[in-house]
Amino acid sequence: MKYKILVLFVLLFSASQAQLLQDKTDFTRQDTLRGSITPEREWWDLTYYHLDVEVKPDEKFISGKNTIQYKVLKPNQVMQIDLQAPMQITKVLQDGTELQVKHDGNAHFISLTINQNIGDVNSIEVHFKGYPKEAKRAPWDGGFSWKKDENGKHFIATSNQGLGASVWWPNKDHMYDEVDSMLISVTNPKGLTNVSNGSLRQLEDLGDKVKSHWFVSNPINNYGVNINIGDYTNFSETYQGEKGELDMDYWVLSSNLEKAKEHFKDAPKMMKAFEHWFGPYPFYEDSFKLVEVPYLGMEHQSSVTYGNQYKKGYLGNDLSRTGWGLKFDFIIIHEAGHEWFANNITNKDVADMWIHEGFTAYSENLFLDYYYGKEASADYVIGTRANIQNDRPLIGYYNVNKEGSSDMYYKGANMLHTLRQLIEDDELWRKILRGLNSEFYHQTVTTKQIEDYMSKMTNKDLSAYFNQYLRDTRIPTLEYKIEGNNIKFRYVNIVDGFDMPIEVKIGGKTEWIFPNSEWKTKSIESSDFKVDRDYYIFSKEI
Repeated sequence: MKYKILVLFVLLFSASQAQLLQDKTDFTRQDTLRGSITPEREWWDLTYYHLDVEVKPDEKFISGKNTIQYKVLKPNQVMQIDLQAPMQITKVLQDGTELQVKHDGNAHFISLTINQNIGDVNSIEVHFKGYPKEAKRAPWDGGFSWKKDENGKHFIATSNQGLGASVWWPNKDHMYDEVDSMLISVTNPKGLTNVSNGSLRQLEDLGDKVKSHWFVSNPINNYGVNINIGDYTNFSETYQGEKGELDMDYWVLSSNLEKAKEHFKDAPKMMKAFEHWFGPYPFYEDSFKLVEVPYLGMEHQSSVTYGNQYKKGYLGNDLSRTGWGLKFDFIIIHEAGHEWFANNITNKDVADMWIHEGFTAYSENLFLDYYYGKEASADYVIGTRANIQNDRPLIGYYNVNKEGSSDMYYKGANMLHTLRQLIEDDELWRKILRGLNSEFYHQTVTTKQIEDYMSKMTNKDLSAYFNQYLRDTRIPTLEYKIEGNNIKFRYVNIVDGFDMPIEVKIGGKTEWIFPNSEWKTKSIESSDFKVDRDYYIFSKEI
């Protein structure tokens, strides 16, 4: 069983196809075009998308157009739009005129003929078609999942974190610029229902087809946009939240309706706990949805996808090995936690994805904290340390679309759990977590912004702390030796300036010690010495 859980964990946190190439440092021009804010991207600001796409399940084929509205920030006549092969851009129009497109791998450079004047709001239509990449192991190696349900009906979903939204639709595929609002129009065969992000505005009857229009009124990152098509039935409830009434909608296969009505009771429990810790749900206007899909699940904004087989834990297993992980459905809690950290606060560069995954992995034990208490939550997060590999830093390579180690999940969570101990005041800690979601509401951010905010709010210089846990693979080790009535101690395996105080028990009494890289001596009355388990460090008597 232990081996089985470990295998599941490795699968869960592979994160994306890019992360399978963990040792890659020989980056290509395509990596740079995808991962950097190129001159052909920086001059224009996204304001609106209308993605209009037809899905033909029998052919595994899609076609359509994306109307891209933008504001001109500086003069330029060339625009970069991203779309990955084998998908094709068939034509690009502006004001009815077809434009010239230069193709460079997955980046496409459009020559605009109308003068782009600062402050202008213009739009282009990008027409596209093709057989999109089929997901091999969604969501980590994503794309389109073309499946059938138990009744033989089409069951289709998209997932493209890491791989990029441009795997199936043309867009500005970089995290730094989120579109302000978006209309998603999807045409599919009649008898099937499409569920996308935001609120359903209209259903059109097109004879043997149906077209749904979903409107997203809040900024949304590209990878969070999704299509889910199946034999869905819907049930819903109204949640009385911090900002008033919130529509919570659940879309599941018809055969799973009764099962889902019982199992999805974790959803309002999640909302109550996370609004307590993180502040109001960030997308009241767009509702909150759980949508059943034929893969494990993902954090699509206001359209969280679910495939955990209606089991507690992660497919029925506890990733912490403590028992506490079976108190909740892992996918509902973890993926919904991303509504605050990933969808509300979004990393500007994928190298900073720890902001998404570290805080959200930490949200799992905050859910436990809310319902079962502080010791239960500590048991859980400390239990997840067994999953940490310390293979690479949590921060990846900037400007080449390269994330850091998969340790961003539970090393990130334990880094935050340790920081909570240093603050001591749980109300201040809660104020910081809520403050992050207020200060950076609907924004893309850098690691430095998060570091600076937390240093300011804690009134502590946390630079060495974050350097240790985010940018170094070593775990601080407290070396100590007891000599009579004295204990000598120091840190090894640390970055310059690391001097984190920790709580220890000496003869059963809790005390603070203040180690750094130099030996320090403290008088003691007992040789019974133990480091508090809540601090993510190693200790070694020498």
